[in-house]
Amino acid sequence: MSELNSGGTPGKTARSSNAAFSAVAFLALVGAVAGGFLFWRASGNAGPGGSDGIAMAAIEDSSVDPFLGTDDEKPEAEKPEAKPEKPKKGEDDEVEYPLKNRLPIPENIFDGGKGWLNTSGDIRLKDLKGKVVVLDFWTYCCINCMHVLPDLAFLEKKFPNELVVIGVHSAKFDNEKDSENIRRAIQRYNIEHPVVNDADMLIWRKFGVNSWPTLLVIDAEGNACFATSGEGKKEILDLVVTKLVEYHTATKTLDRTPIRFDLERQKMPDQPLKFPGKVLADEAGGRLFIADSGHNRIIVSDLDGKLIDVIGSGGIGAKDGAYDVAQFDHPNGMSLVGDLLYVADTENHLIRVVDLKKKEVTTLAGTGEQDRERTPGGKLRTTPLNSPWDVLALDGVLYIAMAGPHQIWSHKLGSDTIANFAGSGREDVRNGSFEESAFAQPSGLATDGKYIYIADSEGSAIRKLPINPEEKVTTIVGTYNLPRGQSLFAFGDTDGIGDEARLQHPIGVAWHDGKVYIADSYNHKIKRVTFKDDEAESKTWLGDVKAGDSVDPPRFNEPHGLSAAKGKMYIADTNNHRIAVADLESGAVSALTIEGLNPPKKPENTVADIAPKTVVEAKPQTVAAGDTLQLEFAVALPKGYKINTQGAVTARLKASGEQGLVAPADLDRRHAAKIEDDRILLTVPATGKPGSATFEVALSLTYCREGTGGVCKLGSLRWKAPVEATADAKEKSLKFEGRIE
Repeated sequence: MSELNSGGTPGKTARSSNAAFSAVAFLALVGAVAGGFLFWRASGNAGPGGSDGIAMAAIEDSSVDPFLGTDDEKPEAEKPEAKPEKPKKGEDDEVEYPLKNRLPIPENIFDGGKGWLNTSGDIRLKDLKGKVVVLDFWTYCCINCMHVLPDLAFLEKKFPNELVVIGVHSAKFDNEKDSENIRRAIQRYNIEHPVVNDADMLIWRKFGVNSWPTLLVIDAEGNACFATSGEGKKEILDLVVTKLVEYHTATKTLDRTPIRFDLERQKMPDQPLKFPGKVLADEAGGRLFIADSGHNRIIVSDLDGKLIDVIGSGGIGAKDGAYDVAQFDHPNGMSLVGDLLYVADTENHLIRVVDLKKKEVTTLAGTGEQDRERTPGGKLRTTPLNSPWDVLALDGVLYIAMAGPHQIWSHKLGSDTIANFAGSGREDVRNGSFEESAFAQPSGLATDGKYIYIADSEGSAIRKLPINPEEKVTTIVGTYNLPRGQSLFAFGDTDGIGDEARLQHPIGVAWHDGKVYIADSYNHKIKRVTFKDDEAESKTWLGDVKAGDSVDPPRFNEPHGLSAAKGKMYIADTNNHRIAVADLESGAVSALTIEGLNPPKKPENTVADIAPKTVVEAKPQTVAAGDTLQLEFAVALPKGYKINTQGAVTARLKASGEQGLVAPADLDRRHAAKIEDDRILLTVPATGKPGSATFEVALSLTYCREGTGGVCKLGSLRWKAPVEATADAKEKSLKFEGRIE
């Protein structure tokens, strides 16, 4: 986790037990401590460059309980999942507020954002009244921010109608300030909550935030009441939200109306590849292995794009087995040894092995749980790993770019152990011995047979790691050994020699013919490093700073992976969802087409059914018998709201007793309706036979605030209607009226 000081420059870096991006801190009138709980107060000072925000003072969690009550209510990591309980009562039988401090948040707190994503429009704090809100200050380059996402997803699933998470994306890198790039990150990481683009860090400054990730809780009445920094905070957040839900339920200030947001992933077209993370070219075997990360699978083709195999079902999981049942979770780097393909299964925190002869996937290392204790190593299947991003086999040893703890790990093939090989675990760019050196989210590996070259993404540097532990770790491109972790912020786009050159979050690296090739991801370029005497010179080879998908001139969009074979450089052009192929001599670029490759089945974009408590008894209706049954709905909404035309509107029919109007296969299933003017229309296949039936009709839809509001609520209505179909009836539609309160 990284922090900024009050001048907006890199702050002091400190060690954290959470393997955080940098020191855990809040910018306030007082300092902060790792894992601190917070109380709030008004202040004239704010975060970097601000003077009109809200300041936060930290209270060390080891000495002060943020909750009211006895010591046995203190959160502990070992405690089981929090369960709701009856709130305590204070004097005059009033329900006691569960946390020690709270401060009203201004309605305009989100002003200054450069746009909203994962929602149909802007969100105001008053739109969320009645919901507990968690603000997640993040930046999509940050591995610790990625580690928080599963915790937030857990909370969203546990409290679907009580909690709203808002991502506040306050960018570290220039490239991350662009809303389109944030949109792709949201899609890549399957984020399901709204995100505001805080490109100018105005919201960040209002709250006095000083580090990524920072999590802040707002109660259902709009009061800030709790905040913390770093990853690994699921248990305490669970407990805080549980206590608030109990309190607001007791005080009748909780709004459990379901709400829905227009997700960016629903706007993505189907395509064969989705955010491919890494690529491995096997020149001897004439094969290309593609980590189709967004589809959670590995693609095998020949070097010209002829499809050979698909490894993985496409579902997220860690299941071993045959190709069609095996599962991955955003796999990245790969390395081939004979018929065994080693895979960094990043978000499963596992190393997987694909037996290309047996066509089976097994697990080599990891427990499936993220290591949060900076474990030095141990047995393969009992040692937890932390976001392995790339793997490289060399001389019987598998090296792993362990992005989470900022280290390089190793496993001697055939042994039953795995351990840290180099790196202190401090997030920085520091040269020195294996024990003293520091890496910053290493994400790519390559070798010349003697040294390992590392794309050190958060340090925007290329590192050189010797195999011989008597030698020292060095840096060939980018800055290093700067005071107070300033190398983490020394990025740019400058060709040059050694520490004069600048990169911006490079994720991939390859070695070929005496040169190092760099996927300079956030500069949308491929750069090439040549060596003369003891100097390394980095120059742009392909692409320019403008993201794009053209091949002439060649343009890329956050390329992540590189691999060379037979005079070609294969490029995982991640945000373009393609593999680009560059001729190593001429630099001519083309896009690889993999014939016959299809995406996994896409989940349906539907609204979940909810059962309203009240069933409206509709009057008996008579309609003409025919091949279809028409239903027409007139729905009145709360004042200031409109039906969300971008969301799904569905209806479900059930029949009471025997009937012959609708075939059984078309009952008790979801049918898509359409919106015309102010009416909702539904057509259901019918048998054409006259007869009678009693139908129960359930309608589900989303409705949003009028204008450009981004908060959409989920509403439903249910009717019970006796229906008769005759050959001579003039009416062709069943009509239903209802109001959503």
